[in-house]
Amino acid sequence: MSIQSDNIQKLVERRAKARLGGGEKRIEAQHAKGKKTARERLELLLDPGSFEEFDMFMQHRCTNFGMEASHPDGDGVVTGCGTIEGRLVYVFAQDFTVSGGSLSKTMSEKICKVQELALQNGAPCIGLNDSGGARIQEGIDALAGYGEIFERNILSSGVVPQISCIMGPCAGGAVYSPALTDFTLMVKNTSYMFLTGPAVVKSVTGEEVSQEELGGASVHASKSGVAHFAAENEEEAIDTLKTLLSYLPQNNLETAPLKETSDPVNRMEDALNSIVPDNPNKAYDMYKVIGSIVDEGAFFEVHKEFAKNIIVGFARFNGRSVGIVGNQPAVLAGVLDINASRKAARFVRFCDAFNIPLVTLVDVPGFLPGTQQEYGAIITNGAKLLYAYGEATVPKVTVTLRKGYGGAHIVMSCKQLRGDINYAWPSAEIAVMGAKGAVGILKNITEEEYKELFSNPYQAAQKGYIDDVIEPRNTRFRVIRALEQLAGKRQELPAKKHDNLPL
Repeated sequence: MSIQSDNIQKLVERRAKARLGGGEKRIEAQHAKGKKTARERLELLLDPGSFEEFDMFMQHRCTNFGMEASHPDGDGVVTGCGTIEGRLVYVFAQDFTVSGGSLSKTMSEKICKVQELALQNGAPCIGLNDSGGARIQEGIDALAGYGEIFERNILSSGVVPQISCIMGPCAGGAVYSPALTDFTLMVKNTSYMFLTGPAVVKSVTGEEVSQEELGGASVHASKSGVAHFAAENEEEAIDTLKTLLSYLPQNNLETAPLKETSDPVNRMEDALNSIVPDNPNKAYDMYKVIGSIVDEGAFFEVHKEFAKNIIVGFARFNGRSVGIVGNQPAVLAGVLDINASRKAARFVRFCDAFNIPLVTLVDVPGFLPGTQQEYGAIITNGAKLLYAYGEATVPKVTVTLRKGYGGAHIVMSCKQLRGDINYAWPSAEIAVMGAKGAVGILKNITEEEYKELFSNPYQAAQKGYIDDVIEPRNTRFRVIRALEQLAGKRQELPAKKHDNLPL
């Protein structure tokens, strides 16, 4: 065998060994937990044959606690780029079969390189997390590595989409990178996130709690709102991630891809003319409204299990990707509270950062009263949503279906927060408060007189706060026409270093 042939053979063998990560036994252990390996996940995520790997042969440089005895190629993370439906993405997938996926300085360098390339080349950055946390044997080097990753998350924010998919443990400092990204997906029963684990919780507070109860997918999707999506298994998580990406642009200088649709622009939905009950205290389902007006009824919801009194997610109007925000009268009467305000504000700001128009469907009776809300800073949290809408420069189309009372009316993309096109249905009630409350204060007016004044959209329309009162069944057509009109919108913010969002 020639020297050249021998060198090639060594390369082939070394690549094959690197692809095995921690070896066959650890791969089997990973599978026994119902988890895939890092490379298997990337195969599911990326178009076949598109993966271009970086830094396969990088090794850790730790010499403490026996670490010098083993230097596996790749050091616990697979990094590179590939395509999803033909679109470039940068990826990293932590490999739990190598040192439990723990973060070394070398691993952080590999991840940072991918983040920098994504930023430089204007493409989404996707992280598949499965890690035991910082590599204790490396001490401060591991912590420095996390800091480097976080800084790049921050610099990339609002420039390229960043998506985290938690597919195993993610604890301690490791949780902050996903928290800094735009969307976080988790897998039920096999992934968890928390700052301090059950053992530490018990030693400090005496509270006994399991990993799943403390930081499982269902908890973070419904209670904390840390997770935007909770999937039943890894395949579903990756399918969800791909669907999410289809609604997003490559970066903040582009728009999301158009998708051909056979759904007619002028399709009318007669059912919408009777969907709002005559009784103003009776609920209806905002999902039915959304499904009736978007392309082919397809709505991709974000934060489905969290703060259900407000709905956020992506859809398309005549092939154009939009972000939808809608109050949900079927949950807490659609009232705004702390969690709903935070949820919607974050979503509005994401859409604005990435040139995704906003369609807002309003039926809101006000903010949730009570000491729990006031002590929890509903004022500051409500201001986040107010701020997000007022700051947003993307096209904003608002439709008030029924109630738009008080401060909650203002917060939901009103004309004074630079709403571009504001429509109302004939059933709209735009006022400081409902008739019953107003009569209790005004004294010299009856409920019927108050309703005559405010339980209709025409006073707001007379003053130009509503651009038009539309027939409900025409909502799809009018929204599409508005979005087409606004496609070339240009609106600048005053020069500033950055804003001071009320956190």
